[in-house]
Amino acid sequence: MAADSDPESDVFEITDFTTASEWERFVSKIEEVLNDWKLIGSTTSKPLEKGELTSGVWEEKSDEISFADYKFSITHHYLKQETSTDKDIKEACEEDVLPEAMQDLLSMNNDFPPRAHCLVRWYGLREFVIIAPAATNDAVISESKCNILLSSISIALGNTGCQVALFVQIQQKSRRMYVGVCEGPGVRTDFEMVHLRKVPNQYNHLSGLLDIFKSKIGCPLTPLPPINVAIRFTYILQDWQQYSWPQQPPDFDALVGGEVGGLEFGKLPFGACEDPISELHLATTWPHLTEGIIVDNDVYSDLDALQAPLWSVRVRKADNPQCLLGDFLTEFFKLCLRKESTDEILGRSTFEDENHADISQALQKLTEPTSVHMPRLSTMSNMVHSARKRMHKHRRIEESPISNEVLNSILLFLFPDAVEKAGDSSNAKRSSSGGSSIATAEEEGNLYSQFKSAPSDSLTYKLALCLCMVNFYHGGMRGVAHLWQEFVLEMRYRLENNYLVPGLSTGAPDLKCCLLHQKLQMLNCCIERKKARDVGKKQTSENVMVGSTERKLSNNAGKGTTESMDNKEFDKENKGESSQQKSWDSWSDSEDEFFECLSDTEDLKESRQESETKEGTTKGEKKDEGGKKDIQKCRPDGRLHQHGKLTLLLTGDPLYIPLTQEPAPMTEDLLEEQSEVLAKLGTSAEGAHLRARMQSACLLSDMESFKAANPGCCLEDFVRWYSPRDYVEEEFTDEVGDKVLRGELSARMKIPGNMWVEVWETAKPIPARRQRRLFDDTREAEKVLHYLVGLKPADLTRHLLPCILHAALLKVKEEESIEDIPSVRKLIQQIITHASKLLRYSNPDIKKLEEIISQITASETIIARSRSLQAKFGIKKCEKEDEREELERFVSCLLEQPEVPVNGARRGPTGNVIYKLFVNAQRLSESTEEATTLTPIDDEPGKPCSSDERKSSLGAASEFPLPTGREIMLRTTVPRPAPYSKSLPQRMYCVLLKDEFRLAGAFSSDTSFF
Repeated sequence: MAADSDPESDVFEITDFTTASEWERFVSKIEEVLNDWKLIGSTTSKPLEKGELTSGVWEEKSDEISFADYKFSITHHYLKQETSTDKDIKEACEEDVLPEAMQDLLSMNNDFPPRAHCLVRWYGLREFVIIAPAATNDAVISESKCNILLSSISIALGNTGCQVALFVQIQQKSRRMYVGVCEGPGVRTDFEMVHLRKVPNQYNHLSGLLDIFKSKIGCPLTPLPPINVAIRFTYILQDWQQYSWPQQPPDFDALVGGEVGGLEFGKLPFGACEDPISELHLATTWPHLTEGIIVDNDVYSDLDALQAPLWSVRVRKADNPQCLLGDFLTEFFKLCLRKESTDEILGRSTFEDENHADISQALQKLTEPTSVHMPRLSTMSNMVHSARKRMHKHRRIEESPISNEVLNSILLFLFPDAVEKAGDSSNAKRSSSGGSSIATAEEEGNLYSQFKSAPSDSLTYKLALCLCMVNFYHGGMRGVAHLWQEFVLEMRYRLENNYLVPGLSTGAPDLKCCLLHQKLQMLNCCIERKKARDVGKKQTSENVMVGSTERKLSNNAGKGTTESMDNKEFDKENKGESSQQKSWDSWSDSEDEFFECLSDTEDLKESRQESETKEGTTKGEKKDEGGKKDIQKCRPDGRLHQHGKLTLLLTGDPLYIPLTQEPAPMTEDLLEEQSEVLAKLGTSAEGAHLRARMQSACLLSDMESFKAANPGCCLEDFVRWYSPRDYVEEEFTDEVGDKVLRGELSARMKIPGNMWVEVWETAKPIPARRQRRLFDDTREAEKVLHYLVGLKPADLTRHLLPCILHAALLKVKEEESIEDIPSVRKLIQQIITHASKLLRYSNPDIKKLEEIISQITASETIIARSRSLQAKFGIKKCEKEDEREELERFVSCLLEQPEVPVNGARRGPTGNVIYKLFVNAQRLSESTEEATTLTPIDDEPGKPCSSDERKSSLGAASEFPLPTGREIMLRTTVPRPAPYSKSLPQRMYCVLLKDEFRLAGAFSSDTSFF
């Protein structure tokens, strides 16, 4: 009694049974997840249609649960289907319907799906949940742990009323072992599995497997209900020795040997270097049999593949086959990630003088403002050519990445006018024909603007192809740097000698193209301006010589003093104009000063002369001299032609349209730089005014030209010609009663401080030829060349990558048009959409560029697979049109679908070709020596076999190889476990391979009447 009344002993004996154990928490977490996923109660969906498990859309949800410290992942796999109508739900509630999982066990519409989860293939389920260890290396191996998990899911299903099949993965994950349970009202299905490494002899045929199935279901009925049997044998063809791979490898000798031209360097390679089809799987199926119809035991078998009612084929593709176009793109793309400069790659600088004189000094001499003697561009030419000689001197021929022969071929391909240029330097032919045979009628004209690359017949496009080829075949990055140096030197040579760059469109740079193409167009603009100046200089000098000769003749004729004075005055004026003309035309090629680079002293002289003229006029000089000076001052200059209708408002003289300067062409980087400068001026009034002044250079030039062409004009005259909308005319009635038009400037022109008014007041009557140039082509050309010289190979690659992607896509489109593959067409549209969004930016994302290249490679692989299958099935050898169309349709379906049925099985034209493939491969594998003497079956592909031929084929069944795998499916419906139990579905799936034996059984039982 004392011990019983001890308070301490009472405390230690108390046990709290309300605390949940780890196992109970685990069961609770499973129930919680099932509730969150709304898998509670029965679900009703439409019956499965034929092939729906393969063609339908599968989705999955995942979550994580834990048993103590052991983590599991729980995943819900389900086929996305349309929800059932209220009528279907009502019928399901009224009738005693089995769970969907049990209904799927008996469905015959989706036997042997070619592409599905293993549980879908084994049990035909449309929805299930899997609980598996979260870590890859973890595994549930011990039997006690397996039983605990099974008990857990059984309790969770019972508590929630979930009717979805729930599986637990056991053993190592590579073995794909699952056990599971599905429960419904009064019914239960247990999913069991056996997995062995070898097939037991007694179960190596149908009769042994039937014995296992019957013993497992333990049906108490006699006779046993019929068992439905579905059988599939799979044959694998791996040996393609009798069929050569159709892809022709590139001719490396031709490339190295100098046979380079439009055919090679203007065309990207295409195709797989290895066979992209590794295996062909033939599945022969007996879909609906009963056990009494067919015999298959250890002694005899009725299962002959040639007699199977259904044949289907699927191909196994080679993993990442080597493709030429994909390799070219990948290797070229790798250059974008390099950081070396050209000098670091090739060693000593190309332009390094032995006296350590840098060519940049020459650039300084060209751009430095000075009034002293300027070197001619021929001096620059000598420096460049000496640099070229030193480059070849320091780099031995054997060390050059590109041989002279190949280099000359590339340069002739890029500059096809070089031959004509050597013959006639004045006719620099513009080559508009690219070496690319890829471009068809340019629906692609749109494509290059979308990709921001360059036209397919342009020099930039051809340069990208050549650099890509050189990178792959001729020295990699060193070859690219070598070719780029030669290209830049050629650009310098063409600038100095007034040779237009071929393969570029005329006019201002096209902002829809890549920046490098714009730079080359800018260089061409500079060459055109320089060439035009040289021509004008020549013509002007000839005119001056003719004029001076005429003047001498007139002076010798003994004119009067006044006439002589007039001639002298006119001669002086003409001489002045010719000297100004020379200054404008020759510009920087002359050794004289630039015209617009006037010093301050010269400005003072001009202003002093003007003031003296005014003073002389006001002081009352002689009337005739004043008249002469007024006429001389007001002499019109720089007229283009007379305007059709307009006259000057103040004088009434006809209005003439002046010769004006063309606006300066600009590339996108110059536009961005200009916009940044203007944006930095801010939003203040002073900043806005300064910004307007900076933008009015072209307006000032046009006003000065207009004043020179129309003496006595006013701002209203200029506005009427330049901006007619800003001159408003109104009709009114004068004193006499006549209707008269009166005009005035628009409201915006009358705003105080208007820029047009300010510019008009500061503008002087100067013709365009005597103005400061809006576009200094000499300076801009040197800027372009400096930009090209400073490009690293990685920068060059990034500029040209859109051109390469453009060329690759055109190549894929060209090849696809031959094969006509819908999936490739769809993929091409995806690539265009993706690339158009990505390449519009100057620095696209590297990873996204890799995705585009991988998509192009995938397109190339699909086309290569199509050609491989066409060669193997002998489509081109087939003479009958209907049979050829059948084979083409079959090959097209093989590329699009995971498995394609063979029409007519062995008896159809496609089945006949497949039969010959296997028989020839079997003959070759049996004996190499005998295979050379055996005559292969070379009948015409697709030729239907006669009855006699079928008999001989049946007799020669041994020539057909043994099946690589066998799949047998057994199904029935029996009451279980008692005779009075409800009839429920039973199913067992068997897989027999050389090194694997698997039984996946689903056995249902009645839990109400047992």
